[in-house]
Amino acid sequence: MAWKTLDDMDLSGKRVLTRVDINVPVEDGRVTDATRITRIVPTVQDILAKGGTPILLAHFGRPKGKYVPEMSLRVTLPALEEALGRPVTFIEKPSRDQIDALPMETVVLIENTRFTEMEEKNDPMMANFLASLGDVYCNDAFSAAHRAHASTEGVAHLLPSCVGRLMAEELSALDAALGNPVRPVVAVVGGAKVSTKLDLLGNLVGKVDHLVIGGGMANTFLAAQGVDVGKSLCEHDLADTAREILSKAEAAGCEIILPRDIVVAREFKADADSETLSPDACPADAMILDAGPATVAYIEEVLKAAKTLIWNGPLGAFEIEPFDAATNAAARAAAALTKAGSLTSVAGGGDTVAALNQAGVAGDFTYISTAGGAFLEWMEGKTLPGVAALG
Repeated sequence: MAWKTLDDMDLSGKRVLTRVDINVPVEDGRVTDATRITRIVPTVQDILAKGGTPILLAHFGRPKGKYVPEMSLRVTLPALEEALGRPVTFIEKPSRDQIDALPMETVVLIENTRFTEMEEKNDPMMANFLASLGDVYCNDAFSAAHRAHASTEGVAHLLPSCVGRLMAEELSALDAALGNPVRPVVAVVGGAKVSTKLDLLGNLVGKVDHLVIGGGMANTFLAAQGVDVGKSLCEHDLADTAREILSKAEAAGCEIILPRDIVVAREFKADADSETLSPDACPADAMILDAGPATVAYIEEVLKAAKTLIWNGPLGAFEIEPFDAATNAAARAAAALTKAGSLTSVAGGGDTVAALNQAGVAGDFTYISTAGGAFLEWMEGKTLPGVAALG
């Protein structure tokens, strides 16, 4: 790994520009979920312990380059101070003189970087201005690393740079999953549409040994093989693309695992009457809403022989019972193998985190990424500007 960490930097007496992700949910002027804030605490504490002054840079919401009072980072201050156990100095319009006048080891939070359109344009003027505020740059916001913005990419070229603790953890986990994994490697990719994950599937078939395709995406692959999927969610116009992915997988020696049995219903609602059938037996008036027990049993068999698992997306309509059964069962099997020490499991993506939380196993996976778009782009094999700039 080419990037430096906090351990490689001399921070004593230095102002450390620290890009973080504290874009947290807020209701009635209060933070409702401080997870992203608590995850930056180790980095901030380490900078302080090394005699540095953390100057936090972050975006909040989508103000589109304008000042929007409701999107001020000031709203995060109480949660930030509680998580850090110390006061935080909020600066709306910073200058180097203002920062230098503060006592060393003060924690500083700068106002929303997206309050100027120069941020998202990665304007060199803004990058230079930000660089003037610090002596060292630390990026701890992997979730924003797929954006080439002034605070994520531009400034990294202008100061001695490193990754923070959270970002180092994320990069190490992803490297273990896809960069230099212990084989066999299994990927589980689910979700509604193949169209949103074409790059992901195309990259994975050349990297993993087994690729489990679930959710509505599986219906498109079944239909591409001539299976009648009834009224199921299905992108029939992507049949040729699905067949290309199947051919590419075969050439790469990657086993594509599609449902071996299906759970169907006539209504998309909780506790709808359902039945388990062979994949080619979906009634014309029914929808495939989950994979069946035979599919889960085979996935469990594959996982038992695997060493590495990367998971993105559910196997069925996990939001409603009983169509959460396959996702829950497969997730619990993966969690048990991880706890037993035989499997390294990395998961990410919004629906994935929700599904694993619902299955009660999120804490048992090796690593769960909350980075969303950046996690997906990494899985797709794309270069992330915010990471590349640190190399």
